Amino acid sequence: MGTENPHEATAAYVLDALAEPERAAFEAHLETCPDCAREVREFAATAALLGTAAAVEPPPALRGAVLRRIRELPAGAGPQPGAARRAGPEPEPGAARHRAPRRRAWSRWALAACLAVAAGLGGVAAWQYQRADTAREQARAAEAREAALAGVLSAPDARLASGRIPDGGTGTVVLSRERDRAVFVPSGMAAPPAGRVYQLWFAGPGGMRPAGLMDPARPGAPALLAGPVGGATGVGVTVEPEGGSAAPTTAPLVLLALPGTRTA
Repeated sequence: MGTENPHEATAAYVLDALAEPERAAFEAHLETCPDCAREVREFAATAALLGTAAAVEPPPALRGAVLRRIRELPAGAGPQPGAARRAGPEPEPGAARHRAPRRRAWSRWALAACLAVAAGLGGVAAWQYQRADTAREQARAAEAREAALAGVLSAPDARLASGRIPDGGTGTVVLSRERDRAVFVPSGMAAPPAGRVYQLWFAGPGGMRPAGLMDPARPGAPALLAGPVGGATGVGVTVEPEGGSAAPTTAPLVLLALPGTRTA
């Protein structure tokens, strides 16, 4: 084995850092050494925990917290210089007993360091939970939007109006007065220019009010207009900077009168 003392190879074995001959020799040693078998189990459990946490980016404060925990370990618990590099023949049974405290001190220090990292990863677990909770909220909001969109399109009182778009596509607005909601359904509409988005508007006697953004990655997807129709008489689409605008900055590509009304 790379180290003359098989007791010092537990961590390397768990991390799969032993060459095949050394690995086979250490596995044979494991069959007769309960202490090493226990340390392998402990290191493997800790490595598994750290492996799952490495899949996400930890919060910035984690590194400082881990270093503080390691500094708080009892003095003298670290490895002795040169202990892992000591060469020589395999010790006699009596000598191995004398060397065991130093080996176990190294194992305790290594395991304590791993556990300090694992304890710091408790913050990562909470952070991951918060991200998962946010994702669930976003999924619920998306489901609600899809349900509202489907409700408008399938409403018994749904009425529609269509118009041409300058790039050759068409736009259709579907209105449900009963639900007080409207949907814009594009067809053949090109993707917006880089750094720009299509923004929807309700048009009425008081001007145009924002009604949400279309998905830049899906210019042909139906879009539920944000908010109630209220007193609006039309629906418009403009090209705006990413994030949208409080008021239109370009002339509407299309301005459709809501069914039963006239555009302002």
